[in-house]
Amino acid sequence: MGRNPTNKVGALAENFAVKFLSAYGYRIIDRNFRSRFGEIDIIALKDGLLIFIEVKARWSLKFGKPEEAVTQSKIWKITRTAEYYSLMHPELPKSLRIEVVALEIDNQKLKSARIIPVD
Repeated sequence: MGRNPTNKVGALAENFAVKFLSAYGYRIIDRNFRSRFGEIDIIALKDGLLIFIEVKARWSLKFGKPEEAVTQSKIWKITRTAEYYSLMHPELPKSLRIEVVALEIDNQKLKSARIIPVD
């Protein structure tokens, strides 16, 4: 079965995010990790931290900035999933952080990318 257009768009955004993060020294160790709590788009290591990354992209700012789509509920799900992932991988750093990669894409090209830490 083929991917639907939404999945293709999501995959394109995640691929842009991986390239962007790698250029800033992030070492990607996992993608699209799922648990009963939720899903994490990208998991990376940087500066002794285990970082859980939510990718949000917009092709138009008509509905707001990409990072505005990350709700408190989504953050809660990412947090629970991150804690579960950390328990499953005791060899990884115990210091955890959640970040959002906010992408603006125009005509299949990356127009803007930002890393936003979640408090």
